[in-house]
Amino acid sequence: MEKKPFVTKEQVEKIAASIPTPFHLYDEKGIRENARRLKQAFAWNPGFKEYFAVKATPNPHILKILQEEGCGVDCSSYTELLMSEKVGFSGQEIMFSSNVTPAEDFALAQKLGAIINFDDITLIDFYKDIAPFEPVMCCRYNPGGDFTLNNEIMDTPKDAKYGMTREQIREAFLKLKAYGVREFGIHAFLASNTTENGYYPKLARILFQLAVELQKETGVHIKFVNLSGGVGIAYRPDQPENDIMVIGEGVRQAYEEVLVPAGMGDVAIYTELGRFMLAPYGCLVAKVLHQKHIWKEYVGLDACAANLMRPAMYGAYHHITVLGKENAPCDHKYDVTGGLCENNDKFAVDRMLPKIDIGDYVVIHDTGAHGFAMGYNYNGKLRSAEVLLTEDGGFRQIRRAETPEDYFATLDFSDFE
Repeated sequence: MEKKPFVTKEQVEKIAASIPTPFHLYDEKGIRENARRLKQAFAWNPGFKEYFAVKATPNPHILKILQEEGCGVDCSSYTELLMSEKVGFSGQEIMFSSNVTPAEDFALAQKLGAIINFDDITLIDFYKDIAPFEPVMCCRYNPGGDFTLNNEIMDTPKDAKYGMTREQIREAFLKLKAYGVREFGIHAFLASNTTENGYYPKLARILFQLAVELQKETGVHIKFVNLSGGVGIAYRPDQPENDIMVIGEGVRQAYEEVLVPAGMGDVAIYTELGRFMLAPYGCLVAKVLHQKHIWKEYVGLDACAANLMRPAMYGAYHHITVLGKENAPCDHKYDVTGGLCENNDKFAVDRMLPKIDIGDYVVIHDTGAHGFAMGYNYNGKLRSAEVLLTEDGGFRQIRRAETPEDYFATLDFSDFE
């Protein structure tokens, strides 16, 4: 099976004439359409809001597109808060979900009016000496154990560093209530990159039941339940894809069965999606520089793991298309590599592809989230440009490539001059 790229060889050649490869490319049309699908899937909930996980794709032009589609932002650091502020997000358009949080991060989040999501009960007493408590605040829950779906273990919350135990979140709500907090949110992330339509509905049912119990036990008003992220994408062409309409309907059923009978039909649903929102609408475009014929056949690109670290770090699969050869038989076996001095710098191992020639352009799919964002400078490699393929078929650079001057900017060479 073959994934179809959202860009053609002719378009890439036109872009590369002014913006050299490698570069990360984003599809504005696809991003907007997906944001609208998500909104439609949860239209049954009047308070619904998506808080895009900035860490997935921290680029102000991308954030602005999502803001125009009605999304907020989920931030986890001081600089993500600053970026969101510069784009124009403010107040409760911002969710601040962090862990091991520095004081200055909390102070800025409170100054911006963000909804602060406490990861740990100890952070509440830490926070009280930093900034005033806001009328609306949130706590993160970790149920422990294994998270199972259809008798299959999806993830192991007991091994995750995030969130509070059941008893701790109850105590946290009472503490916050005593500090004057009037409305509360509950947040949890129990599994990553799921491609099962049942994940969100099951998570929702767990959190809805918790909300009912906590409201009874503490007397607080639960304003929202944040289902966080975890809804994934099909990286492999033969994987099933999530159906966001089915997912939204599953959450609605849980809402009607758990919250409404408890008199909590005013609870808003928030999501905090990164990968689902952006990954399929970004790709890494690279050019074939070299081929090597030893014990295996190697194709060397001008991109490397510093541009996309997921394959090297996790052994993650990213589909590869050789532009202009989409319909050619995949009858050659290659390792597709970058130029780092590390043997795990491989985008694909033993991948069946069309015959590749030096100078070919390749598209590495599904890099729109956790792609550029996880880049680094090992071996003195420089971060690439980011380019937006606009709705009208044009393009514009939304981040320039780094230069050696950028790389050296934090160093002091004065002693050597």
